[in-house]
Amino acid sequence: MSAADTVAPDAVRQSGRWVFATGVALLVLWVLVPIWLLMVNALSSPAEVTAFPKSLIPSFDTGSMAFFFGFGGVLDALWNSVQVAAVTMILAIGLGAPAGYALSRFDFPGKEAFRFLVIMTRAFPLPLLALPLAVMFIRTGLDDTILGLALVHATLALPFAVLITFSLFSGIPVELEEAAWSLGCNRVQAFRKVVLPLAAPGIAASAVFAFVISWNEVFAAAVLTIQNKTLTAFLLQSLDVSPLHLKFAGGAVLVIPALLFIFAVRKYLFAMWGIANR
Repeated sequence: MSAADTVAPDAVRQSGRWVFATGVALLVLWVLVPIWLLMVNALSSPAEVTAFPKSLIPSFDTGSMAFFFGFGGVLDALWNSVQVAAVTMILAIGLGAPAGYALSRFDFPGKEAFRFLVIMTRAFPLPLLALPLAVMFIRTGLDDTILGLALVHATLALPFAVLITFSLFSGIPVELEEAAWSLGCNRVQAFRKVVLPLAAPGIAASAVFAFVISWNEVFAAAVLTIQNKTLTAFLLQSLDVSPLHLKFAGGAVLVIPALLFIFAVRKYLFAMWGIANR
């Protein structure tokens, strides 16, 4: 084998590493640069927001944020968003985790069709369903309520919860449950003492997705609520009459809680992928 034949594969591998590193760097910049610019403008004075050239370092002027939180209706809308996201998480996990466990452990007629239908729920655009939902909610008294909006958001989050927990439970060997059965546990006890601790990272990840989906959703919140608007619907209603620095402050208030929540459960997110791939 000649020296040229030895160098060529090394050059190809080196080029591949550079391409991979470049792709990762571009992806990171694609995600972080908008967030950084949003935070710079949210923590700058109104004059600095409209100034040119714009500084890339915030002056940490909290006047815009203070005025935003003092604006009438903002705190109520923020509390509504927290309540809706919390109920959405409970509904998505409470329904999605048992469905994921059943799909991973039991064979029943229509199992594949059920999995397909779970995915197909994301195929229907929400604007197409808005009018029927509004009519149904008005008739049942769920319009302009926390529960009604949480039901819609749970429907959006449920496919992710089912698929994530299905993948997770499939990665946990069934032999662990069988060993617990042989030691005197029934199915519920085996699930609670053996499977559930191992599944906690995936359940936390499902909760993260449900929280973020509910926190960021705006269309259903704007259509189905009037008095009890969430923060996204409130901001959508107020964007056209708000000055630029307050728009950035509102965007920061929407982004920061989701980022903090994901950061707090990041170790469960990372652990989830290792368990699901076993």
